[in-house]
Amino acid sequence: MQSLTWYALSAVLLAMFAITVGYGIVLPILPFLIERLAGTTDATTQSWHTGLLTGTYILAIFLFAPLWGKLSDRWERRPVLLLGLAGFAATVALFSFAESLPLLYLDRFLGGVFAAAITPVAYALVGDYAPSKEWRAHRFALINVAGTAGFFVGPLLGGLVLRAGRELFVGTPEGAFSTPLLAASSLAVLAALAVWGLVPRTARHEASQLSSTEKRRNQPVMVRLWGIAFVTAVAIGAFEVGLSLRGKQILGMDASRIGMMFAECSLVMFVVQALVFSPLIKPEVTRWFVTPGLAILAIGLVVVPFTSTSITMSIAVVLVAASAGILSPIVTYWISLGAGETQGADLGRATAAASLGQAIGSAAGGLLFDLPILPGAAFTVTAIVVLAGLGASVGLPQLVMSPQTAVRPKVAEPPCALRGP
Repeated sequence: MQSLTWYALSAVLLAMFAITVGYGIVLPILPFLIERLAGTTDATTQSWHTGLLTGTYILAIFLFAPLWGKLSDRWERRPVLLLGLAGFAATVALFSFAESLPLLYLDRFLGGVFAAAITPVAYALVGDYAPSKEWRAHRFALINVAGTAGFFVGPLLGGLVLRAGRELFVGTPEGAFSTPLLAASSLAVLAALAVWGLVPRTARHEASQLSSTEKRRNQPVMVRLWGIAFVTAVAIGAFEVGLSLRGKQILGMDASRIGMMFAECSLVMFVVQALVFSPLIKPEVTRWFVTPGLAILAIGLVVVPFTSTSITMSIAVVLVAASAGILSPIVTYWISLGAGETQGADLGRATAAASLGQAIGSAAGGLLFDLPILPGAAFTVTAIVVLAGLGASVGLPQLVMSPQTAVRPKVAEPPCALRGP
């Protein structure tokens, strides 16, 4: 069984890196852009729009990820990746030029529509040519690392470039906001060119070889995994928005310092993902990390509202980032392993579940942030949701190792350009 060449894999990794840079670069900029367009410094208004705009982007991913996944199963992976990257590049470039909040919401929604094509199709493309569980796990880890690295670079770059742009474009705030976003758009264009040149066309995928009985048995396991992906994403969405608002309104941080906090979060994710999916840990062992990861995630969220110094905030960020950083790739790995030849569709549903969770979490993070009757509600309510998700993890390690869940997809012989040494 042949696998992807490193050239083709590198193009896929660049695509993942580009969309997470484009998403992350907006986070430290968004409150300041809302302040300019809304014409107010009211903290409640900023909180609502920050949460809802972030949620709008993720909601679009929820709606369209399954569709992109199914299309990649029926057609090819490469055209879907190209269309997603091209559309994403256009929406990111136009984001800073929106002159009203409705246009900002529309652009953010379209950005999510095109971004939805990348994640499930990237995983499915790699899974199509996985010769072993170990190969699949290690390449999936690289995809997660690429996405985490993009999220590390995005907020950091967004904060730093915004500060420099304000000094360079005095009196013209549009220029200050557009500089980092145009850079992110250019990176998405570069990724599209890499996919076009390095990822060859592949054969159309056949229908799944799993029997209808096996599919029915496998479905409850998939539902549990989708549920865990959902609650993890709720936590991530609420944490991202809450961290941005807490940094600006309570801790008095500027955009660059907020970007540094997100950079710390991404760095922790990068380290734990590289460790969990390293050759030191067998892929089968990762199923035992789900329940402890959910417990630690809930604890980290509860701690955040009580932090008042940079040290205690860093500890809370490490707890949330480390747990969330391992949960998402572990769930994705086990879904791919049991998906059969409908990887695009099943991974699209997983992406949709995570996106719905992140949309709800992002909106809740903004709407609950200034709730007078329950200080820190954005974090504590989310922690309760995560604890509820612990129920889905009970007995999961045994279920995912059942024969019908461990089906490995039959892989068609790839074209010569895709063959490895």
